[in-house]
Amino acid sequence: MSHVSPADRLRRLMDQDTVAMPGAFNGLCARAVARAGFDACYVSGAATSVCAGVPDVGVLTLEHFARVIREVADGSGLPVIADADTGFGEAEMARRTVVEYFRAGAAGLHLEDQQFPKRCGHLDGKALVPVDHMVEKVEWACKAARDLAAAGVNGSEKVTPAMIICARTDAKGVEGFDAAVERAGAYVHAGAEMIFPEGLASEREFEDFAVRLRQRVGGAGRRVYLLANMTEFGKTPLVPLDRFKALGYDCVIYPVSVLRVAMGAVTRALAQLRRDGGVQGLIDGMQTRQ
Repeated sequence: MSHVSPADRLRRLMDQDTVAMPGAFNGLCARAVARAGFDACYVSGAATSVCAGVPDVGVLTLEHFARVIREVADGSGLPVIADADTGFGEAEMARRTVVEYFRAGAAGLHLEDQQFPKRCGHLDGKALVPVDHMVEKVEWACKAARDLAAAGVNGSEKVTPAMIICARTDAKGVEGFDAAVERAGAYVHAGAEMIFPEGLASEREFEDFAVRLRQRVGGAGRRVYLLANMTEFGKTPLVPLDRFKALGYDCVIYPVSVLRVAMGAVTRALAQLRRDGGVQGLIDGMQTRQ
């Protein structure tokens, strides 16, 4: 399928089934995701930030994110959805972000409707930009994705966007559930191909959101995908992949799961090394040189 774009590969996968997308925080982890048999992976803004030793408040540069995306896309060979936080600026920067993420090999990205500096979606104290502000960013991002596709097909008037533009709304925890549905509908009408409702707190909320959004945008004339965030220690309960499928979601990200497991192991190993003064007790938990 090397001739098929990453975005089209991911669309085909989601048209067939709900796609699990583990978070990969570097190229080596991405290769492990592919070897484990997953069909796609995810680049988390939180994981990218903490791996650089900074908090998840949007302080890293676009170039830093693009480098990590390139490593993950190259290391895995899989379609990658990447976190673009608030788009690294206003609408013009949202457009540039699409171009740079596309060049890095991403299949898609998501933009969120928080004010800068943003906060983790499962923390309180967030603030949102006005709806029209986010709509403008989505419009510019979608136009960039269409322009990139048109540039590659010699002037065809009808092309599939070169990237999947996903709009994330954090409204549920700020303005309420109804506002989240309303905002998501506005983002779909602005061109978003995928919607990411952040911070939902029950299976019932996930189901209601999917039903109400699809009722609201049923006349859009195109497929609208839904992304669910299965992160730990947050507002969302632990929900199996098959259940998300039944609730109407097309892909599920596990943004920081593998990083949390890895850092748990690192922390325990360092404590043991400090205590024992040697690595003998760590060998059984290591990958071998081979």
